[in-house]
Amino acid sequence: MHMVRRFGFGSGELHKVRFPRLVLFLAVLLATGTLAHSQDRPSQVADLRGDRAEVSVIIRDGSSQLIGPLVTVKFYYNGTIVDQKTTSKGRAVFILNHLGDYTITAEAMGYRTAQKEISMRISVDAEEQIILQRDSTEALGVAGRPVLAPKAKEALAKALQSFNENKFDQAKKYIEQAAQLAPNHPDVLYLQGIILLKLGRAPEAQTILEKTTQIDSQNPRTFTALGMAFMNENKNDLALAPLKQSVQLDPSNWESHSTLANVFYRQGEYEEALKECRLSLEQARGTQPSVELLLAQIQVAVGKYEDSAETLRSFIRNHKNDKDMPKAKRWLERLAADGKIRKQ
Repeated sequence: MHMVRRFGFGSGELHKVRFPRLVLFLAVLLATGTLAHSQDRPSQVADLRGDRAEVSVIIRDGSSQLIGPLVTVKFYYNGTIVDQKTTSKGRAVFILNHLGDYTITAEAMGYRTAQKEISMRISVDAEEQIILQRDSTEALGVAGRPVLAPKAKEALAKALQSFNENKFDQAKKYIEQAAQLAPNHPDVLYLQGIILLKLGRAPEAQTILEKTTQIDSQNPRTFTALGMAFMNENKNDLALAPLKQSVQLDPSNWESHSTLANVFYRQGEYEEALKECRLSLEQARGTQPSVELLLAQIQVAVGKYEDSAETLRSFIRNHKNDKDMPKAKRWLERLAADGKIRKQ
């Protein structure tokens, strides 16, 4: 095993995997009409826009507008997420506070994540279309998948909306209602598990997510969530199996690779951690600053100090508004102060 001289950012600032703010993949059976706030192009949006750009994102499945499953659309500016919405009738409308280059991602259960780069140089109304491709590992409407009753759909939609708004206690209340109506539905169980994770109740989340993987054994995100539950309990050995299963089911999922890299890092398997982190960074394509910070830590662990410094400089250049900017600067200063890198 590679010997490591720890300094600066070691176990005290160990990278923690952040759970995704949006649970996009639960909405396969939800009717879009259950959400409380429509995102059509209301006239009042234009009245409030002022001199800012407005972008309407339309999600399509091939030639038709996608209005079946809910789709979560995220906007990134300089690698930092600046807005996120769930589609209504296949559309989500965004008002952008800054002109410049943006990355749009769209995700829905049963589809591969799509990404698009746009450039907004003037304050205009724009329309962008994103085509989602079916994911063979999570086909919609597969035989035997349980159908949610209307009241359960409504409770699940409210739980999802509350989760997206960081109202986790409220989300817990709604998901418990959905669980009473559909106690064995995989989408209900999955959301219930990650809400418990967000509330710091990892043992309860673990029990629910283990049940979910048995019911829905082809959903890679469920295995990722289970791995996170084990990791949050410091059961890193147990986290490996579900995370490897998640990567096997969906090799393109940046979050699975990132979580697996984190577990390998905690276990001192730095070369494996480095490999998984690079895969995660490649899949995320600059939209996940936390992955870059994890990479910087791992590069220090394997003695690649100049590489770590360059990763941190890139983070500082590209993620000026990220909340971890002070941490990145502090780590870079420590590398220089300890004589690990050439001063610039």
